[in-house]
Amino acid sequence: VQLQASGGGLVHSGDSLRLSCAASGRTFSKYAMSWFRQAPRKEREFVAAISWSGRKTKYAESLKGRFTISRDNAKNTMFLQMDSLKPEDSAVYYCAADRPIDVDDYVPPLGVSYEYDFWGQGTQVTVSS
Repeated sequence: VQLQASGGGLVHSGDSLRLSCAASGRTFSKYAMSWFRQAPRKEREFVAAISWSGRKTKYAESLKGRFTISRDNAKNTMFLQMDSLKPEDSAVYYCAADRPIDVDDYVPPLGVSYEYDFWGQGTQVTVSS
């Protein structure tokens, strides 16, 4: 699976932004997907994940209520809607995909990077105060 993240940019505090992650390759297989982010001098952190079906999601506790993950399998695309953005949300955002498994509602439980086998190149989000 090849992943291409897009939609980042420079916004003001309180603005919204929608990231996209386009998948290509073995897209007929079922796989969970996620978003991670990494700010300068910080470790990569989990943002959100979604099952193949879209029915099951997982969020970082600190981001619940502001970020919404979704996917459109017909378009092989995953999204991250980010609302009420804050300067501390500034980071490179990466999309990732788990290895394909034949389970509709599976989300990797730990929210850590090693649960995911495929990674996109990242898109920069900068939130000014």
